[in-house]
Amino acid sequence: MTFAATILTLYPEMFPGPLRLSLAGRALEEQKWSLDTIQIRDFAADKHRTVDDTPAGGGAGMVLKADVLAAAIDNARMQNPKAPVLAMTPRGKPISQARIRELVAGPGVIILCGRFEGFDERIFEGRVVEEVSVGDIVLSGGEPAALMILDACIRLLPGVMGAASSGTEESFEQGLLEYPQYTRPQEWEGRTIPEVLRSGDHAKISAWRKAMSEDHTRLRRPDLWERHCGVRDRPASGARRENEDQGQ
Repeated sequence: MTFAATILTLYPEMFPGPLRLSLAGRALEEQKWSLDTIQIRDFAADKHRTVDDTPAGGGAGMVLKADVLAAAIDNARMQNPKAPVLAMTPRGKPISQARIRELVAGPGVIILCGRFEGFDERIFEGRVVEEVSVGDIVLSGGEPAALMILDACIRLLPGVMGAASSGTEESFEQGLLEYPQYTRPQEWEGRTIPEVLRSGDHAKISAWRKAMSEDHTRLRRPDLWERHCGVRDRPASGARRENEDQGQ
């Protein structure tokens, strides 16, 4: 089954963009995934093909119209009924590597790219749409965010990356940041590769990498570290039930 990506956008010419290059581009040529762009403006009902209007209650900017968005979403869902619809918006839930893996395991994804002041709120009430953010930043539109989501998905598709472990020994995969990486030359500007990595002792190397991942996460991303510790310290459901039964 080919992973099918459908992008709803006012700027279809932005795709595949950088995804036509490197691993994603080769995978596209090899039909490991497919890409379809849908011009939102094609679903406007008036002769001017109007997709936006002024905010109700006043304010700056323009808002994408719910009726036009709904028609575009309905069209995309006809092509791939089981694919989730993601709307790129700063107020959405931050995307996670776990969610990316869920998307990769499915038939594909439909991504709605916003512009202007965003979407008429009623689109989220009238259609099943998942609001997604790629970070605490504001972009000119959802297209760059959509490219990020697609890149994260495509690289995990079977056969896209050379080594299977490349997709698992990375930041966020185990709830931690990745350990430091080194390569030749052994010495550069007086700095050498850590001795443990040159020891050939795989057990020591594994322990060092785990310790480095934990240290880097604790110092650089205390939010991730707190979450990781919470998951690690949480008892299994069976043990939790046993404790509850015993009144502990």
